[in-house]
Amino acid sequence: MSPIKLILISLLTLLIISTLSAFIAISHPIWILNENQILYLYSTSSQVLAGVYGLTLTGFIFFRNELSREESDDESLTEAVESLKDRYFKLLIYVTLISIFTLFIGNLVLSIEDEEKSTFKTIIMNVAQSSFIVSLLTISYFIFDIIAPKRIESASKKLQQQFDPIDKNKKEGSLETFLKNFNQIEALLQKYGQNFQTKGYTIQSSYQPSYQRRMSNQKLALIIAQAEKIDKILYDKIRKLITLRNSIVHSAEPIVSEEMVNESQEILNLLSNLLNDESVE
Repeated sequence: MSPIKLILISLLTLLIISTLSAFIAISHPIWILNENQILYLYSTSSQVLAGVYGLTLTGFIFFRNELSREESDDESLTEAVESLKDRYFKLLIYVTLISIFTLFIGNLVLSIEDEEKSTFKTIIMNVAQSSFIVSLLTISYFIFDIIAPKRIESASKKLQQQFDPIDKNKKEGSLETFLKNFNQIEALLQKYGQNFQTKGYTIQSSYQPSYQRRMSNQKLALIIAQAEKIDKILYDKIRKLITLRNSIVHSAEPIVSEEMVNESQEILNLLSNLLNDESVE
């Protein structure tokens, strides 16, 4: 489920529950709470929600660090991990906002508790508890989404469908040929990218590791583009191809269209001609 879809469903659920509960409370109340019950219920609800949110945020930080470690260990996970981080960040923003709203509306109930029985007070009380329920459900979904056992495979599959959607109108191609072409492209990037880097075409970074690591294909392609050995159009095609290959490798369904197989061959031929004809001065 996308973050936007989750937000819409949860807000719709909140609206429906709040409306129904408020209507029942005004027309045919099931429970009538006294002062002590109201104070205890809404103060406890706020404390519980604050505690659950705090624990969720702490757990999220640990899981995010784990994703960063996996990305550092395997560069082919970069696109999938970054998409997951973006998804989790959007969900966290929504969880934070709905939690703040719930705490605010709960405090509002406590602040008007000493007023005489009124329709406004009844509505606010029911909205507050409805928001509390929806907040807990949203946080629960957020937690289970983070700890999903195949989150990398799922994210890779979505990327694969984004860059190479295969349907009945597209013919499936040879995965072996695609990977063979990519390996040759990767060899060219490693060979000429490292050479151009030693000649001064480097990516500025404030962090310099104490040990030499293999540079990613994305960065090597950027270095070659900065050296003006390939144009922006070819550079974008190479980036797309790299992302697609990485998503295929980690996807639960490693398939590729014949169109992308042909495009990988075209990119290989063009890149080989451009780089082999150029000398690194």
